[in-house]
Amino acid sequence: MSETCCGHNHDHDHKDCKCEHEHDHKVTETKKKHVNVPIMLLGFAVAIIFLIAIFSYQVPTTERAVVITLGKIDPVVRQPGLHFRWPYPIQKVMKYDTRLRCYDGNIGKLEETPTSDGKNITVSIYTVFRIKDLIKFQSAGGSIATAEDQLGILMRSAKGAIIGKYEFNQLVNSDPDKIKISDMESEMIEMIAPPAFEQWGLEVVSVNIRTIGVPDEPAKAIAERMISERKTEAEKYKSQGEVKAKEIMTKADNDYTNTLTNAEAEAKKIRAEGDSAAAKYYAEFKADPQLAMFLRKLESMKRLMGKRTTLILDTNCAPFDILKLGDSLSSEVEKSGEKPSASNGEAKKK
Repeated sequence: MSETCCGHNHDHDHKDCKCEHEHDHKVTETKKKHVNVPIMLLGFAVAIIFLIAIFSYQVPTTERAVVITLGKIDPVVRQPGLHFRWPYPIQKVMKYDTRLRCYDGNIGKLEETPTSDGKNITVSIYTVFRIKDLIKFQSAGGSIATAEDQLGILMRSAKGAIIGKYEFNQLVNSDPDKIKISDMESEMIEMIAPPAFEQWGLEVVSVNIRTIGVPDEPAKAIAERMISERKTEAEKYKSQGEVKAKEIMTKADNDYTNTLTNAEAEAKKIRAEGDSAAAKYYAEFKADPQLAMFLRKLESMKRLMGKRTTLILDTNCAPFDILKLGDSLSSEVEKSGEKPSASNGEAKKK
């Protein structure tokens, strides 16, 4: 009985252990599934990014792109932005900077160039250009270095041909109107621009002369000639200044003479008028000497006595004796018995 019970208990325990083991296995599987989900998402994202990198490309704003499909150039130029493509070697993307470039040439840069009058000079020029036709540029090789070498050859030929048409004094001269550098630059760009675009798709925007060098011996002759020209110019301005100064002095002398003559004539006229007026007064004074003396004394007192002047003088001295004369007149009037007020009244009545 006990054995049976013991066997029964043993089977029961075995089943319980088996159930617990299955439960733990399920829990482990569930945890593994939860852990694998983020890893799968990360792997999926990485795969998408990898595919985008393979099947797309970005063109910056300063560049343009040309696509070559199985060795054939696509005629459509890609503008800035995101574009899709087939991975290499099916498609190949070539990007080029289309901004302006400055190139001063390497071929014949320091060689002497003769002018039309036989003067040897060293002229360096530079060009400003950019890649205009990307399809043509790519078809010609797509190499900036090679394109610049070919452009340097064109620059050398144009420089020799154009500089040789002009005289030296049209390059170096003290008179700006005689310098023809701008004309030379215009003719050089006309020679360089068409073949540069035709062969490489390059747009030459400008061609400019950077420096003009002169060998030592010609430089001395040029300096002497320029000094002579300066002296001649200075003498011309000096002579013009002397002529102008003489004109100014002559005009000033004439103005002085005319002014002096007019002033003397006006003075004589005023003097004559004064003499005429004085003659009239002299005639009156001659007819009445006492009145003339009296007026002269009044004028003298007017000059001697200013404002708020106090003088204590003897009335017997001239010209103050007229004050005494005024008192004597008043005394005579009182002796005659005539009152000033009555006299005034009579005068008013008359």
